[in-house]
Amino acid sequence: MKRLLLSSLLLLTSGLLYSQDDIHKSQEFKLAALPYYSYGKGLGMTSADSLFQLNIRFRMQNRVTYFDYEEGESNYEAQIRRLRLRLDGYVGDPRFQYALQLSFAPGDVGAIEEGENLNIIRDAAVSYRANRHWNIIFGQTKIPGNRQRVNSSGSLQLTDRSINNAKFNIDRDFGFQVYYLNELKDKFSWNVKTAITTGNGRNWDGKDTNVALTGKLELLPLGVFTKGGDYFEGDIAREKTPKFMISGVFHQNNDSQYDRGQQGNLLFEQKDLQSTFIDAVFKYNGWAAMYSYMNRMTKKPITYGFDADGKEAMSYVFAGHGMDYQVSYTFPSNYEIIGRVSTQNVHDDLYKIQVPDAKQYSIGLTKYIWEHAFKLQTEFTIDDLNYFDGSHERNWYIRFQIEIGI
Repeated sequence: MKRLLLSSLLLLTSGLLYSQDDIHKSQEFKLAALPYYSYGKGLGMTSADSLFQLNIRFRMQNRVTYFDYEEGESNYEAQIRRLRLRLDGYVGDPRFQYALQLSFAPGDVGAIEEGENLNIIRDAAVSYRANRHWNIIFGQTKIPGNRQRVNSSGSLQLTDRSINNAKFNIDRDFGFQVYYLNELKDKFSWNVKTAITTGNGRNWDGKDTNVALTGKLELLPLGVFTKGGDYFEGDIAREKTPKFMISGVFHQNNDSQYDRGQQGNLLFEQKDLQSTFIDAVFKYNGWAAMYSYMNRMTKKPITYGFDADGKEAMSYVFAGHGMDYQVSYTFPSNYEIIGRVSTQNVHDDLYKIQVPDAKQYSIGLTKYIWEHAFKLQTEFTIDDLNYFDGSHERNWYIRFQIEIGI
């Protein structure tokens, strides 16, 4: 374990070993012109001496959903699903950047529990962009996991991510990340992304022995997507030539305390978790297709202990695998139709204790008013749940959502 950590730390520091001439020649940051205000991606302000820049963005999602349960009473839910404020920019030198994102909606923050931290902080990170290839990040932010999770929730085609993303993603964490980026227009491109993090997720302030290691390789055989299109769903940029990305991730979370690694419920016994992700994205002339594979594995996922009342209890790692298939077409009128199918199979030990296998079918219609920043979304989703005892359950919901932001 010590050798693994030493090797990883050497990788993290290697990106700093560049001459100043190389850094200046590859510098691509553009400072805002007078009068130091811009309205591109948010509201930007740059100091007169160009030594400080602040960009302010917000976004919110308002939604109403009707749920129909086969077992249980049907109901509706109306809520502010997300309300977020993001501040980013640089201080002193455009190579030294910062990003801060705060969340305020109940679904983002979570219930207030005694002894637990309030989860307002989503991102708080500093990055050093040495040149166009190397980027080093320190702080709390998303780690390089599956594509749908790395994408902002504001850049989704449907109103929520898939059931597999909800169960298997590795989310945010605190630590170091190092990226080597080799992105070219219309030419073979590739990126390598690595991370060493606590493995405990957002806003952890305790002491622990666990550590998480992540490695990701992204291949773009036909060059980069228009306007970073591999980071938002749907071909709203209407790619003039075909674009394709495939990526793979391996993630090891040693001595995890939580049933889903960086998040979830506490386990009675710490576990080593291994996660694998494969993603593929294709876009051309309004058409977009995505495929995802996700899994989480561990030895003996079920743990036993005692609850707060001293009674025998059980907790388990959510182990298993799943696949997502998603296809869409964006019309020139900026209406879009979307379809997604997800399959999820849990570990055999979980299936035997009545944790169900699941399938999810979703169709959606979106109207883009101002790209992903202002859009109207409708979605119809069916969940099929199959249990070990042979029972079956089918639930569905229909949802309307408005996303708006700058």
